[in-house]
This record gives sequence, structure tokens and C-alpha cells, in this order.
Amino acid sequence: MLWNLDPGWLMMAIAFVAVMAFFFGAALDAIMKDDGFGPIGNMLLFTAGFFGAVVVANSYGITLRNLHVAVAWGLGGAFVFISVLALIKAGIARMLQP
Repeated sequence: MLWNLDPGWLMMAIAFVAVMAFFFGAALDAIMKDDGFGPIGNMLLFTAGFFGAVVVANSYGITLRNLHVAVAWGLGGAFVFISVLALIKAGIARMLQP
């Protein structure tokens, strides 16, 4: 799906997802404070998780022709990605405490 987009549309999609991810990332940073990755780090993780989930869905043969299904896959992947990384960060922080 992503590979069939024109470069202009692909840049617009990445920009739109990045802007929306920044808003989610800033809100998540206000909630998680030191346990998070900062607003920019959260934005990068959300964006990577979003497009990573779309690429994984396409690699398994799931066609995302419907925009609602593609957004659902992307948001699900973004939140799973950042949740797993926050869990790993919390586990590492717990192991390093004396």
C-alpha cells in the first residue's frame, strides 16, 4: 500500500501522521513524565509504529484498501510499539535500581 503512493502523497501521509503523533506524544509525556520518552521521542515511536504496522500487515498479505482499516492497523501498531518499549524501559529501570 505504501509503495504504491506517489512521493508527494507519501510525504503528506508521513507529515500528517507525524503531526498527529506529536499531539499524542505530548499528551502521553504529560501523563508518563519520566517514564516516557519525551514528546519528540514519543512522536518518533508513534510514527515508526504506525508505518511499521502497515508494512507488517502488507507483508502478511492483508490489503488495506479501506482507509478505516489502514488507520486502525496503524494506530494499533503505534500503541503496541510504544507500550512494549515503555514496558522494556520500566523493566530496565527496575533492574538498575539498588
